[in-house]
Amino acid sequence: MERELRVGIGYDSHPLVPGRKLVLGGIDIPYDKGLSGWSDADVATHAVIDALCGAADLGDIGTQFPSEELKYEGISSLTLLNRVHELVKAKGFSVANIDTTIIAQRPKLSPFIPEMRKQISQALGIEPTRVTIKATTTDGLGFIGREEGIAAQSITLIQRESSKG
Repeated sequence: MERELRVGIGYDSHPLVPGRKLVLGGIDIPYDKGLSGWSDADVATHAVIDALCGAADLGDIGTQFPSEELKYEGISSLTLLNRVHELVKAKGFSVANIDTTIIAQRPKLSPFIPEMRKQISQALGIEPTRVTIKATTTDGLGFIGREEGIAAQSITLIQRESSKG
């Protein structure tokens, strides 16, 4: 048996706006602003989706789920993640692990990380120990430091077993 390993990296950012709920890692975070976007604007899950798309040669989130399509307006990013996972599996790959960093000045995210890990791992059908989520700030620098937006980056490793011969 030969193992094929592939790595993908993803990034997303959205502006914070009043009047929207804040969704990160598939869960609602209590905060006075939310992220603006076509779907639920979950930058953490979007970064994971882009990482998986890159690793499996599926383009990117916009290729898979064009923002101009009405059926994606307000959709849960966990639903989109599950759909991408089905495409990854159809290519014969499984997710080895995901490592994601959310960059936000506020709110404090550490209390929500265990539930984010659980939600993302459930959407992918993998153990929560294969999903790492971390949070950091920019110490007041840039659009994130000014609390104008939130960003996330993610990297993933996928694998495929194949018979050589």
